[in-house]
Amino acid sequence: MRIDIEKTLLNKICDLPSLKSMVTHWQKEGKNVVFTNGVFDLLHIGHIIYLAKASEMSDKLIIGLNSDSSVKRIKGENRPVNDQNNRAALLAALFFVDAVVVFEDDTPIKLITALMPDILVKGADYLVENIVGAKEVIANGGEVKTINFVEGYSSTSIIEKIRNQIT
Repeated sequence: MRIDIEKTLLNKICDLPSLKSMVTHWQKEGKNVVFTNGVFDLLHIGHIIYLAKASEMSDKLIIGLNSDSSVKRIKGENRPVNDQNNRAALLAALFFVDAVVVFEDDTPIKLITALMPDILVKGADYLVENIVGAKEVIANGGEVKTINFVEGYSSTSIIEKIRNQIT
């Protein structure tokens, strides 16, 4: 059986109104939804393990992806290395990812309050009380969890290593 990869990717990359409808449908079916977000500039094993662990916490995994303009504001003018369309497609290609939505703001608070996931997940470098959207998710009866990172992996360190090898 062949998979139509382009159709699969397009079905997973959503705008907010479509995704909100999907989340409502999933939750009415009794499925739990987990949400996480990030830049995911150069997809690496640390990202894969983090996202796989997040997906194991619930029935459906949604990723909020920082837009290119948002990444530039947060990470600097030389980022992102990969544009938002490529980053979204790579994330959507992961079998355990159910939806990807790009957001323009510096934080995903509008996404979180619109979607109201059952579980909000971030890396363990965050304290729960400092995670954007935590108080809103908790007030709605949801949970906030953290996941330990795989040491030694980050897009920033990979980019730096490449730059050092070029110069």
